[in-house]
Amino acid sequence: MSKSPAELVAEARARIAEVSVEALAAETHGSYVLIDVREPGEFATAHIAGAIPIPRGVLEFQVEANPAIACVTEPALAVREQPIVLYCRTGGRSALAAESLQRLGFTRVRSLAGGISAWTAAGMPVTQH
Repeated sequence: MSKSPAELVAEARARIAEVSVEALAAETHGSYVLIDVREPGEFATAHIAGAIPIPRGVLEFQVEANPAIACVTEPALAVREQPIVLYCRTGGRSALAAESLQRLGFTRVRSLAGGISAWTAAGMPVTQH
């Protein structure tokens, strides 16, 4: 039985933790790793300050040195117990990414509910490259 992308996202959201914009804004920046899973062009347009850009398409390969990405790892993903918050435009890709990281053994991963769209709608600051 095939599923729609919306169904996959809904299933992922049922298995992950999400954090609201307000709750994330209240946390001490630096107490978690913030990862933007959008594409590079989206990140360059506007992103949350301090976010590390790791596109959804290569996230899992950045956990361990994989030939698919020239054996490069992302230091922010070196400690699987490190608190991680993922975000994308509206929260779908980051929900799928959070579920994937959980399956890889990450124990403290969350997705920003509503993504950067909710962040900016709440009047929170973004930065550009």
